[in-house]
Amino acid sequence: MKRFFSLLLAVALGLCLSACHGTREQAAFTVPAQSEGIDGDYEITFWAKNDTNMAQTNIYRQAIADFQELYPNITVNLRLYTDYGDIYNDVITNIATGTTPNVCITYPDHIATYLTGDNVVVPLDELLDDPVYGMGIGSYVKFEGPTAEEIVPQFLEECQIGGHTYALPYMRSTEACYVNQDFVEALGYTLPDVLTWDFIWEVSDAAAATLDESTGVYGLNGQEVLIPFLYKSTDNMMIQMTQQLGSGYSTPTGEVQLFNDTTAGLLEDIAGHVEKGAFSTFKISGYPANFLNAGQCVFAIDSTAGATWMGTDAPLVDIAEEEIVEFTTAVRMVPQFDPEHPQMISQGPSVCVFNKEDPQEVLASWLFTQFLLTNEVQMAYSQTEGYVPVTTRAQQDPAYQDYLSRAGEDDDTHYRVKIEAAQLLLDNLGNTFTTPVFNGSTSLRDAAGQLIEDVTKSVRRDQVVDSQSIQKLYADTQALYHLDASSPTGGKVELGPLPGTAIALLVNYPNQKTQRQVISSVAPDMINVVMMVLGAGVLMGVLDGPEGAGMSNAIAEFLVSIIPESLGNYFAVIIAIISAPGTYLLNNDAFYYGVLPPLAATAQAYGFTDLQIGFAALMGQAFHFLSPLVPFIYLLMDKTEITLAQYQGYIFKWCIGIFVIFMAMGFVTGSLAIL
Repeated sequence: MKRFFSLLLAVALGLCLSACHGTREQAAFTVPAQSEGIDGDYEITFWAKNDTNMAQTNIYRQAIADFQELYPNITVNLRLYTDYGDIYNDVITNIATGTTPNVCITYPDHIATYLTGDNVVVPLDELLDDPVYGMGIGSYVKFEGPTAEEIVPQFLEECQIGGHTYALPYMRSTEACYVNQDFVEALGYTLPDVLTWDFIWEVSDAAAATLDESTGVYGLNGQEVLIPFLYKSTDNMMIQMTQQLGSGYSTPTGEVQLFNDTTAGLLEDIAGHVEKGAFSTFKISGYPANFLNAGQCVFAIDSTAGATWMGTDAPLVDIAEEEIVEFTTAVRMVPQFDPEHPQMISQGPSVCVFNKEDPQEVLASWLFTQFLLTNEVQMAYSQTEGYVPVTTRAQQDPAYQDYLSRAGEDDDTHYRVKIEAAQLLLDNLGNTFTTPVFNGSTSLRDAAGQLIEDVTKSVRRDQVVDSQSIQKLYADTQALYHLDASSPTGGKVELGPLPGTAIALLVNYPNQKTQRQVISSVAPDMINVVMMVLGAGVLMGVLDGPEGAGMSNAIAEFLVSIIPESLGNYFAVIIAIISAPGTYLLNNDAFYYGVLPPLAATAQAYGFTDLQIGFAALMGQAFHFLSPLVPFIYLLMDKTEITLAQYQGYIFKWCIGIFVIFMAMGFVTGSLAIL
């Protein structure tokens, strides 16, 4: 028994010491001297997003095939995701183990977080103008691509962080207001060319007022459901409102300006319309397209990239055919406070290149990144949804102009609403803006939308929304997203007033010893458990660290580094063995969210499936209830009056037996695989 715990202690010390070294530092990328081309064969990985749209998948595959025909020495392996958040999480995990992809389609906000690692993402400034590999000008560039000057400046600006260009824009969109024009006219209004917030609110309030309280049916649509105004991204809603009013959102360097009196006024105004039943959000009610197409919405705001879902004849729908109603769909820019000087957000995915030890591998990645901006790729992809190409070269191409001119020719490629949505952005490039990008800009964006979401929920719960409640909302949101008045990257946040129970305890029992006696007398089971939970929280903070750079990732990296490649076929068994001390020495969150992901990434590289990795990682649960990090054990010891050593000594033999049974069943069923 003593030998076993000595071994565990030794493992723990080894893991902790290894964690002190942190992640491997990587040298900054520089273009190799005297390089006139890429020597040797290279295999690069390309991560991209696709919402199960086969047309987009085929465009990626065709682009890869065309690129490899030009560069037969470069193989591109495609990995598709259904969500940008999943790409972000996997990149963060892989940064710790040095297994990032070569090329990745992601959002600039996410790239800002990737940059917290040393030399993780390649700055493109040097490469853009390089005589051999430069964009559209390099002697080794074997395709007709755009120059950097042909990228729309507003789009490229979003990819610049800290004075350097870290990505190229891939596709861009804006938001559009999709309108049931028939409903607007039925209410006695004429739809203007430029919507104003006053118009939107007036019409929406009028639509909500058609409810017959006696029957529960709205006179406007003859249904029991009507959400006159529905907004998909409340993040963008708040950002655009503040931009249009010039009230401030953030500075380019990340100074938070959102929590001000103008924002408070906007929230109170929104609350008033929610109370009338005129407004709701996607997170609360559902997809705007579904309500619009079912005749249950007047104004639906969503991305122009989502135009293929909007309208009676939309090529993509998410509701039953019998629920779709006939109506005229109009496309307008988002509502404005000043229609003479409109402002609308521009956003979309970008392409970044990750650094590698071999600079030739980086150059191969850079060439493929450029290829994604060729006219053929840009025009083909933009035609699948309401995106627009990011280069003036592609936008002005006769083939693309022909595509735009054929709006309404069919309800597929030339679906009218989709092309009008794209044209909306093309016609208003000079009226677009982008939000500042910095480490923490994602949190600030989320906070902006959360304000609207929380106010809407409060009204629906019959809670008062006034200046006092909004100030509390400000404080709660700042704490939730770790924002202070000056920086979205964190800082000191006030914890709020001391709870009444704590105040009473301090006033009546100022002596700490007396306080403990009082607490023990009324809640004897609480102290040990609370202290254990607090201690586990501290440990989690140490293990997780900032931006995933804590000890748990370093532990995993150390383990990966010491396991010989020759044992790769046994990696699932190795994970099973590691999970025993892992779930004993660490709590479950630390092991499964901190240590396991990098190990899993390595196991996947050897050919193990997610199921095989997950099964192997569960083997250690046989020992988990030996761990001193399990809070209920302390309650158990208090009630039974036994020591931790006694408890562990008794249960250990059973844990060994359970672990052996687990492993045996894994081998018998094939769940614990050896490749």
